[in-house]
Amino acid sequence: MSDPSREASRALLLQGLRAFDRKETEGLKGWMAGVDEAGRGPLAGPVVAAAAIVLHPESLLGVNDSKKLSASRREKLYNVIARSCLVGIGVVDEKQIDEINIYEATRLAMKKAVLNLPHTPALVLIDGNMRLDLPLEQKSVIQGDQKSISISAASIVAKVFRDHWMRKLHELYPAYAFADHKGYGTAAHLKALCEAGPSPVHRRSFAPVREAALGSRA
Repeated sequence: MSDPSREASRALLLQGLRAFDRKETEGLKGWMAGVDEAGRGPLAGPVVAAAAIVLHPESLLGVNDSKKLSASRREKLYNVIARSCLVGIGVVDEKQIDEINIYEATRLAMKKAVLNLPHTPALVLIDGNMRLDLPLEQKSVIQGDQKSISISAASIVAKVFRDHWMRKLHELYPAYAFADHKGYGTAAHLKALCEAGPSPVHRRSFAPVREAALGSRA
């Protein structure tokens, strides 16, 4: 059975997220997309960004900052978002992260996500404090994944897509247990790094990986 108080809380949250986006689109001629990323901090795997144009906001009950949702809840909402939004995804792998640094890699992933939308937005809301190399109107929104329904939807898509990716990498490199920690620097991950050295999908420019690489050659 559903919890009435929880449903009421979700409805109130949805109302606030929708109100934020309505205000941003007042007078806007065209689509608005929200953009967010997942995977800036991990030691392995790609950084993933998603862009979302919300078509049916009334369907997105329970959408929130992806970090505030359980994995099972994110998975369910991911499928709802796929039916209720236009979505673009951008991926930048660990090799390019090492080449251009994680900040620039995040910007590039966000740019790719916007370019992969089926329609070009007239306005892009970007979570955090970034600007993209795109000739589009843009607005940075600090903690946007807690304010905007389009950014919240994008945050869930980016997180779930990257989690799926990391589970695939777990199958290729089971020694690191990527399925458990998704590449973040947990104690178990750091232990595996020390014992086995970095895998081909580790970010060599990140200090713990660089140190493990030096140790494995000693």
